[in-house]
Amino acid sequence: MFFHWGWIRPQLAAPIVPTLGPIHPDALTVGVFEDTLRAADTGGFLPYDKDRRWGGQKDEKVLREDVVHQPEHTLIPTLTRRGRGTVKVFAYGLRDSVLEEASELATKLAAGYDVAGARVVHPLGPRTTHPRGTRIQLKDFTADSCPAPDGPVRPITAWPTAVQETFAPFAEAMAGDGLSFLHAQMQAGRCGPVLAAAIEDRIVGAIGPMEIQPDAIGRPQLMPQYFAVLPEARGQGLGRVLWRAAMHWGQSHDADYQLLQTEIGSPSDRLCRSDGLTTLGFSHMTHVCL
Repeated sequence: MFFHWGWIRPQLAAPIVPTLGPIHPDALTVGVFEDTLRAADTGGFLPYDKDRRWGGQKDEKVLREDVVHQPEHTLIPTLTRRGRGTVKVFAYGLRDSVLEEASELATKLAAGYDVAGARVVHPLGPRTTHPRGTRIQLKDFTADSCPAPDGPVRPITAWPTAVQETFAPFAEAMAGDGLSFLHAQMQAGRCGPVLAAAIEDRIVGAIGPMEIQPDAIGRPQLMPQYFAVLPEARGQGLGRVLWRAAMHWGQSHDADYQLLQTEIGSPSDRLCRSDGLTTLGFSHMTHVCL
């Protein structure tokens, strides 16, 4: 076993694992970190990796030979060749110098692997004052009821054909939020249901795909979704209706929980906070100048 749990566990301010992202605290074990090393050797997906549903090969991998694992801090670098390539160094540790060491490692590895990007990912605890970056939030379906909301939301396949046909221009307009990618997956039949909101026979919002997979300890987890509302349709409560419809779907299909990452201060962040989700911590990513 490479990782010493007694070293790394005290450094885990937030439940973030390289190449996997947020993990439920109950499933956060040394075995998950060990699994990322094995996946780096095979180039495949772990059974509980949220990205495996899209198929293909795992793009990001841990650079296991460059991991720095010591009693007081752990630096875990990853590499992706997507685009011009990026090295990320996940910095776990409480000492102020850990970020400087992580930046130096990211710079060195970016040069060594001839990639254009270098970043440092620093997990922060839930009590962090004035946090930056993204908030990691937990929706526990076993704690509260998630009733179906009133509003013009239904699975896209339940809308009339003429309304369904308006999803393509909606997805193109919201490409920056991942909706064009989602539309391509829908057309290929490679994803679960998508919930859509329509006004005057035109789709103006969507959330999906709705899919459940077991996590590292076998608990059913509602997978993250793409979520967007057209700018001109905002301010009418459609985002909240879509969100609550998705939570109702997850609970009614026996998911135990969902983990979300929201940009701090964004509309989705405020929506989740107002709905009583639990903050598990934060993730702050710094771009390193090369």
